Amino acid sequence: MSILFKGRSQGAQISHIGVWQRFVMFFVSHIRQALHSLGELWRAPAATMMTVGVLGFSITLPSTLFILVKNTEQISAGWEQASEISLFLHRTTPQRDVDQLLTRLRLWPEIETVAYIGKNDAMKEFKQLSGLGDALNYLDENPLPDVVLVTPTSKFAGPTAAANLLDKLRGEREVEMGKLDIEWLERLYALLNLAKELVTIIAVLLFLAVVLIIGNTIRLNILNKRDEILVMKLVGATDAFIHRPFLYTGFWYGLLGGVLAWFAVLFLLLWMDASISELARLYEKEFNLTGLDASDLLVMLGLSVGLGLAGSAISVHRHVREIEPQ
Repeated sequence: MSILFKGRSQGAQISHIGVWQRFVMFFVSHIRQALHSLGELWRAPAATMMTVGVLGFSITLPSTLFILVKNTEQISAGWEQASEISLFLHRTTPQRDVDQLLTRLRLWPEIETVAYIGKNDAMKEFKQLSGLGDALNYLDENPLPDVVLVTPTSKFAGPTAAANLLDKLRGEREVEMGKLDIEWLERLYALLNLAKELVTIIAVLLFLAVVLIIGNTIRLNILNKRDEILVMKLVGATDAFIHRPFLYTGFWYGLLGGVLAWFAVLFLLLWMDASISELARLYEKEFNLTGLDASDLLVMLGLSVGLGLAGSAISVHRHVREIEPQ
């Protein structure tokens, strides 16, 4: 107990405070300190905007990259066919056995869709695409086999799982040959994994920078209020009471930085939407850039607030403890 309050309890009437009153007083105290911290930021707009700007723009870059990676599969609608398996059947396979094969494959849990292309349909398509036209009519017989196109489920669309499924399909008696472009599929997944890893590395580095910036800002605030903290400790203020305003300052920095990052991401998406739409039009594809949904927004705001609290907590626990009255 502080020496300023020593002996005051002697002869004084002791009043008992109920649990509900304690809860209300605790809640009111938090609100007052939170509003007081927000007021201090309002009274220093230049310094506040610079710190909030650094925090917001540091979160904007990884958030934008995350959205671009998330939209990668939508940019090319044909990418989901990269794991499509082509099964070429024996030319002597009767139609009854082909129908039985299709029925069996549709029951496999690894397969999402099964499409059948008969030899006659394949010849018609080949005539249209090859440009040979009537020259193919001089063939004695149709040399093309029946083809079954198998699309694995998303769980078995990876390179390794698709290759194992191909080996399993080759064991069917009606199948003469199976084909899967494993190299293209491996390149596709390698590029996507590389993009995700780059986004993660950039995000981690920027988030560490944000924590250091917030911690340094809170450290300067603590040094500016050194005399005030000394007086508070002399009159018996608890460490939690002293730490709380600085923690709320970090909270407000994080919240305002997250809101700024949200508006910045929306602006960048609107800016890029016209260019991406024009690029999709040149490739004769329809594409709409999707932005942050409600869950992504909550994650971004929660991450921003967490970074602000982390930076302020590190600085508070280190520097406030060093301020002790002699």
